[in-house]
Amino acid sequence: MGHSKNLFPHNHYVNSTLRKKLIKQQPLLIWLSGLSGSGKSTIANELEKKLYENGCLSYLLDGDNIRVGLNNDLGFTDEGRKENIRRIAEVSRLMIDAGLIVITAFISPFDEERELAKSLVLKNNYFLVHVNCSVAKCEERDVKGLYKKARNGEIKNFTGIDSPYEIPKNPNLIVDTEKESINESVDKIFIAIKNKIKD
Repeated sequence: MGHSKNLFPHNHYVNSTLRKKLIKQQPLLIWLSGLSGSGKSTIANELEKKLYENGCLSYLLDGDNIRVGLNNDLGFTDEGRKENIRRIAEVSRLMIDAGLIVITAFISPFDEERELAKSLVLKNNYFLVHVNCSVAKCEERDVKGLYKKARNGEIKNFTGIDSPYEIPKNPNLIVDTEKESINESVDKIFIAIKNKIKD
C-alpha cells in the first residue's frame, strides 16, 4: 500500500469511448444479488445466452471463476465476504472499461459492498437486480445441500441462517423466483436493460 504515491496514471490512447464504438454496445454491470439457491447463477447463465443471441459481448463472474482463482485466499467471514465483493467490483470496473456487459451472480449480502460496486462503475453503468426468494423456499430447494450443513453447524456464517442478508433498498429491478420461471425472470431483465446496452 505504501507505494501508491509513486504511481502515476498513464493516459491510454484506446479508451472506453473508442472501445464502445468498436464493439457497438454500451457497457453495463448487471449485479444479481440474492440468497443461496435463489436462482442467481441459472438466471445469469440464461441471460448471458440471451445477450449473446442478441449480438452482445458479455462476461459472467460467479463463484466458479472468482472464488476458485482470484479470491481463493478468502474465507466466508464478514470481512472475507466484503473483500470478495470489493475485488469483484474492481474486476467489474475494468471489464466495464473494456466495453463489456458484465453479469455478476453473488449473494453479496451487504448494502455497503453493493454501493461500492455502483460507485466504482458509476451509477449509469450499474444495474442492480434483487433475485428475491424466501429463505424457506431456498432451503426447500437446497440445491447444493448447504442449508442442511448450515443447520447442522457444519458451515458457519451462512447467509440467511446465521449471517444477515440486507435486502436491497432500491434495486433497479426485482425478480421473484418463487413466482416466476427462470425464463420469465431473464426476459424481465433483458427488457429492462436492452435500451441501455444498444446505441
